[in-house]
Amino acid sequence: MKTYQTLQDLAACVGQEVATTDWMTITQEQVNQFAEATGDHQWIHVDVERAKTGPFGGPIAHGFLTLALIPKIFQQGVEVVESRMGVNYGLNRVRFMAPVPVGGRVRGRMKLISSEPIDDKGGVQMVWEITIELEGASKPACVAESVVRRFP
Repeated sequence: MKTYQTLQDLAACVGQEVATTDWMTITQEQVNQFAEATGDHQWIHVDVERAKTGPFGGPIAHGFLTLALIPKIFQQGVEVVESRMGVNYGLNRVRFMAPVPVGGRVRGRMKLISSEPIDDKGGVQMVWEITIELEGASKPACVAESVVRRFP
């Protein structure tokens, strides 16, 4: 976890990789809960026995489950002491580059792309390149541009 006192301190890191999180293991329970929450019960995710004979050799996480780890990546990666809150503002681009097998481990790399003021009270809009790496894989599982608004 990297800690910054102010949003301006963090904004000074534009163009740099700011943080890398710890590895997180993706469990079948997480995949099943995500399927229940979203209604996406595709067999490659939730039918363990059938998935063993499928194209990935076992069940894989939903791409959107992998993407949904972004808030956890922010929580583990960066703290701004003088920021009371942040909100997701959207995504500019998302690519799912490699499937995440159940039992696989992922981590996030955070690169700050831009930081622009959004109000006269010190709020900023930041664009982050979030790379979700899959342990042992040659390609990341996901690369996304996450747009976040933070307020002091």
